[in-house]
Amino acid sequence: MCGIVGYIGTEDAKEILLRGLEKLEYRGYDSAGIAVRADDVTHVFKEKGRIATLREAVADDVAASVGIGHTRWATHGVPSQLNAHPHQSSTERFTLVHNGVIENYEQLQREHLCNVHVQSDTDTEIIVQLIEQFSGDGLTTEEAVRKALSLMKGSYAIALLDKDDPETIFVGKNKSPLLIGVGDGVNVIASDAMAMLSVTDEFVEIMDEELVLVQREGITIQTLDGKEQTRDSYRAELDASDIEKGTYPHFMLKEIDEQPFVIRNIVQKYQHEDGSTRLDGDIRAAMQQSDRIYIIAAGTSYHAGLVGKQLLERIAGKPVEVHIASEFLYNMPLLSDNPLFVFISQSGETADSRGVLVNVKKQGHRTLTITNVPGSTLSREADYTLHTFAGPEIAVASTKAYTAQMAVLTLLAVDTAHAAGIELDFDPLQELGIVANAMEALCDQKEELEQIAREYLSVTRNAFFIGRAVDYYVAMEGALKLKEISYIQAEGFAGGELKHGTIALIEEGTPVLALATQSEVHWSIRGNVKEVAARGAAPVIISMEGHEQEGDALVLPRVHELLAPLVSVIPTQLIAYYAALHRGCDVDKPRNLAKSVTVE
Repeated sequence: MCGIVGYIGTEDAKEILLRGLEKLEYRGYDSAGIAVRADDVTHVFKEKGRIATLREAVADDVAASVGIGHTRWATHGVPSQLNAHPHQSSTERFTLVHNGVIENYEQLQREHLCNVHVQSDTDTEIIVQLIEQFSGDGLTTEEAVRKALSLMKGSYAIALLDKDDPETIFVGKNKSPLLIGVGDGVNVIASDAMAMLSVTDEFVEIMDEELVLVQREGITIQTLDGKEQTRDSYRAELDASDIEKGTYPHFMLKEIDEQPFVIRNIVQKYQHEDGSTRLDGDIRAAMQQSDRIYIIAAGTSYHAGLVGKQLLERIAGKPVEVHIASEFLYNMPLLSDNPLFVFISQSGETADSRGVLVNVKKQGHRTLTITNVPGSTLSREADYTLHTFAGPEIAVASTKAYTAQMAVLTLLAVDTAHAAGIELDFDPLQELGIVANAMEALCDQKEELEQIAREYLSVTRNAFFIGRAVDYYVAMEGALKLKEISYIQAEGFAGGELKHGTIALIEEGTPVLALATQSEVHWSIRGNVKEVAARGAAPVIISMEGHEQEGDALVLPRVHELLAPLVSVIPTQLIAYYAALHRGCDVDKPRNLAKSVTVE
């Protein structure tokens, strides 16, 4: 969601901050700003809209070597220049950027700022005004920041400039991601390492309820009660070329095309020379000892979890429940005696999932995170982690991270089955290789898929995806992808549920995309297609080789039916991409959405 950058060194802070914010554009935002300190003056520039608009507003004649920047995704107050960060205190001594949500900001305003004029509608301005208030009471800046943070409830990552202390950026964190990048005579702040890779690839993790003093020659980490902390740095395993589009017009198209490589990479990472799976022994033991698996996720990761349920139950014989994180957090069901919680998150920073993780760990339950970002909050705080090795995913709409999650869930199911002595009637690693080849073949059929998007989705206001068994889960993901980037009102339904209400929405020309990859329900879903066609729908059938019929719009290369979701999702991704393109939408940065959902 929101993004933070900061810099203190010897080079032009303005340009470094702007480049850093450009690297964070993929996270989703509606306004942006920077603040730099030069000649005893803090210069603030902020604008509604894109970083390009902000860049035009930044004065060329301001030279500064220290500053902070921010991209905002609106929570409190509409997107506007006034509500954009950075925010300043009444005297303009303090300037602050903030990610997260302060739950008790109104209470803090009533109790401490009744005589202070607040200009914006944000919870963020309350923080900077509090710090000035406490400073005016005689506290040092460090003490004022510590006191303000100790009073705040909710999530935050902050960076603060003090006009009276040009050598320090004050940084604090709780529940929102934030890293410190370290270098020789330069240190940086970033909510995502890739924002500051041009400056350094060495980073230090900041834990919850810590205060950090960031200076040119070093950093000081403290707890909120003043105890100094030491922590080793780590090198970010990111290649700068991975976060560039190269010859592709959009990151989303690049990431769709990368999926065959991602699947092969996962197989290589998790395969022993003898062909067996290579999972951590502690994870294997936790899976064996559990009597039920609870998969917790949101959005696309939730859909991967639904497929994972089928894989774990049918391959490993483990009972599995899949829950939406935001619902589970406040509406926990009765649990089994010895559960294992599996958290699926592309970013590893999903706030709802983290809330569940914190809760279940307090109850003593074991936890496993499946994520694309090692060192992320969910990865760091869970007992175990499985990395998806998908590489940076920049487009807001997830594609390769989704298929990577399903591939890792496949290997988890297979490893659990082998540990339990269950004989499989197929070679899963070989089958994943076949999946990668099938993905590659589908990625080469862009012209056919673009034609489907042009013919059926260029002007429609709604669309339906239907499927049965695991095809239903892919239908849900296909609908989500379409609505995310093309803004078509799309829904995914179980084919058998149509006649229980949804079929009332079918009108003349309504696009209905049907998936038919499963032998057991192959004819049933075709019957559902006839039902909607009889009521005027425009059906598009995507079948699998061996189940194809004359008139099918696309026939998928044949793969093992349990792994069909890895393949059948590719055409839905490309159809969504081309639908958005033909409707003039911003494919990589759809409106109102953010890549990392770091607030509840």
